[in-house]
Amino acid sequence: MAEPQNLRTIFASAEAQRKQLESAIETSSSEYQRSLGAVIATYEECRRFADDLSLFSPNETIDDVSSRNLQYMLINYYLAELITRDNTSDRKGILRQAREAYEKYLRLLESYDILSSSDAKLFERYLDDRDSFSTASTTDATLRRDTKIARFKEEKEMKRKLEHLAENPSALQNDDSVLRDLHLTNITFCAHQAFQSLESIAQELHILAMAPPAPPSNTETITSDHRKRDGVTDRYSDRLDPPISQLLAGNRAGPILGKDGKVLRPVTLLGNREQLQKRVFKPGHNLPTMTIDELLEEEKRRGGIIDGGGVASGIRQEPDEDNHEKADEETLKARAWDEFTEANPKGSGNTMNRG
Repeated sequence: MAEPQNLRTIFASAEAQRKQLESAIETSSSEYQRSLGAVIATYEECRRFADDLSLFSPNETIDDVSSRNLQYMLINYYLAELITRDNTSDRKGILRQAREAYEKYLRLLESYDILSSSDAKLFERYLDDRDSFSTASTTDATLRRDTKIARFKEEKEMKRKLEHLAENPSALQNDDSVLRDLHLTNITFCAHQAFQSLESIAQELHILAMAPPAPPSNTETITSDHRKRDGVTDRYSDRLDPPISQLLAGNRAGPILGKDGKVLRPVTLLGNREQLQKRVFKPGHNLPTMTIDELLEEEKRRGGIIDGGGVASGIRQEPDEDNHEKADEETLKARAWDEFTEANPKGSGNTMNRG
């Protein structure tokens, strides 16, 4: 089948826009997203043209497809790659849409027997379990590493071949076999990339599935009604720090009590403005209010200090020989102590812990 002129023009425009997007640095800007949407729309138009023309049929083999039409097999692949970059809508829906485009691309290659034996088995494993798909074993670390290395070497070899074929543009125009080899190599290389993207999509969907559910859309309305019911609508703010006007007003803006007697804001009992100004440059700790001598005088006045003591307090006063009553009292006291010590020798009370 000859290459349709309209499809060729639209596809060339889509390819030019896609290559221009690949050179963009800022991918999160609104301008980039608008350009991305335009490129996606162009590729979707290419896909509609190809489907309307029945460009690819399951009754054909790869030899029945012209070398010029081989490039249109990549429409779904490019479309899927672009869709994954969209961040303007629901991420889960975007990922599922991209996964569907990847599947269409791989099914087309499978129908034309373009997939290698290993990629065909990999595609069957993907169809059996899309949500847990992996390009390598998830249980055997050694086998997983070997598989990753083997696929990396295959992709590296295909990249080298693509670069070599693209080095001579004149050969691509004059030699149909070289052009065909270039397209088939690029299709196989994109199949490798598609499996990696499907693995990434499965992992991202798994992470999104574990994310907490989004709050209901009427949360703001419910919160607003609650504030109105409590009478704090005018004073509510999402700011953690109060506004400057409130700070300057000493948090005295608005009434203290509501109509129902409920306290609407914290209340601090303070002095007048002059007292507040005097406390601005005061230290953060309490300073002494009297000297040590003043403290001692105050304690002595309150009876907290007993006169006497010191070295002189250990000197026994000489007894007064003329004071017979005092002498008799001392004698009786000494005799009572002697009798007590004789009746209670040292250690006689501790009879429980003897060995």
